[in-house]
Amino acid sequence: MKLFRKAAMVAAAGALSACAAQGPAPQVAAEAPPQWQAPLPHQGKVGDLARWWQDQGDPLLVELIASAQQASPSVASAAARIAASRAERVAAGAALAPTLDGAASIGRASQQSAVPLGTTSQAALQAGWEIDLFGAGRAARDAAQARFDGAQAGWHEARVSVAAEVANQYYSLRACEQLLAVARLDAASRADTARITELSTRAGFQAPATAALARASAADGNSRAVAQRAACDIGVKSLVALTALSEPALRQKLAGSAPGSTLPLALAPAIAIAELPANVLSQRPDVFTAEREVTAASHEVGGARAQRFPRLSLSGSVGIANFRSAGDNTKLDTWSIGPLALTVPIFDGGRRRANVDAASARYDAAVANYRASVRQAVSEVEQALVNLGSTAEREGDARTALEGYRVSFVATEDRYKNGLASLLELEDARRTRLAAEDTVVNLQRERSSAWVALYRAAGGGWTAPAAN
Repeated sequence: MKLFRKAAMVAAAGALSACAAQGPAPQVAAEAPPQWQAPLPHQGKVGDLARWWQDQGDPLLVELIASAQQASPSVASAAARIAASRAERVAAGAALAPTLDGAASIGRASQQSAVPLGTTSQAALQAGWEIDLFGAGRAARDAAQARFDGAQAGWHEARVSVAAEVANQYYSLRACEQLLAVARLDAASRADTARITELSTRAGFQAPATAALARASAADGNSRAVAQRAACDIGVKSLVALTALSEPALRQKLAGSAPGSTLPLALAPAIAIAELPANVLSQRPDVFTAEREVTAASHEVGGARAQRFPRLSLSGSVGIANFRSAGDNTKLDTWSIGPLALTVPIFDGGRRRANVDAASARYDAAVANYRASVRQAVSEVEQALVNLGSTAEREGDARTALEGYRVSFVATEDRYKNGLASLLELEDARRTRLAAEDTVVNLQRERSSAWVALYRAAGGGWTAPAAN
């Protein structure tokens, strides 16, 4: 009859375990717009995001990104989070399995009885198992698995962020070098004008005020070149901090990879962007991480609810014992099964109910954060597309304006040297030409930044793992 009762209790436990407490929906609607509101980029060959940096044709950029990712504290922290979440997942899964512990003891005692003075030694294996009746353990395991998946995506997001930061800094430096070259040419031109004006003034063909204006213009041009050189030096030092390379080594690499007339990224292959925003969002590691946090929070709500129901545990042991007294040894083999214990919550002052409410609040926060991540992701892609479209439309006009201002400046400079134009006319032509030079270079830099932003907004080549 006792065996029958035990079998009935175990069967009842198995039936109850099928009625695990459930949390709210582990997945929520992304609420992505049905289509993009900005035109998609179309520029001939479409590049693969995973190899996009290699397709730039600039090996130094690839090297700098690799160095920065290796030295980045954010990437290292993301890798540490993966290790921690993996350990938490293993621990949560192990809590569902039975435990087995070894125990040993030795003692010596004397009693005023028929039992003489003696030494008792024993060793045993003790087993225990808490039967997961309502799914609290399974909920903890599933939540840990969801966070582990999110940590893996977070590692890729960190690498993409570092790559984008290095690329932006690198192309900013290349643009700075181009602006420095323009500033140096302008300073040399101003100095030559000041020299000619000084000679003309000494010969009595120009007023002293004109010579003073020419000297001021030359000084201003040299000051601009010095300021631009300082900005480039700061850019180099920023790259040193990102990549952990020594400054002399970095400068040597930069000198061996001098920029051409255009920034390398301006000729980069277009990034393939899907027609539907939902397809691009599935490639975003941060959106995936936010979605997995919703899943984890849902499981935690179910686990908190399960803690309000009864708990069933089973224990047992097997061992040996020895009693030594007056030179005689008495050996015993021991074993036990049980107790099969059922714990029913009766009163806890509202602690378990509060835990459910707290878990539900964290779930609501995770849902809100996920939807905000989706909106932010869509906005980042749209902004990058708008910037790409704008720079493409302005590029032709900017180059046309630059060519025109260059021709105008050369003509005005020739007229000034022949005494047919005033210094004020020359300086006005110089200012407009210089502004046009800066506009073209900054436009290239802006377009580079837009491509990098689109690369990052599109997920950087990450692919979500297949659903289990």
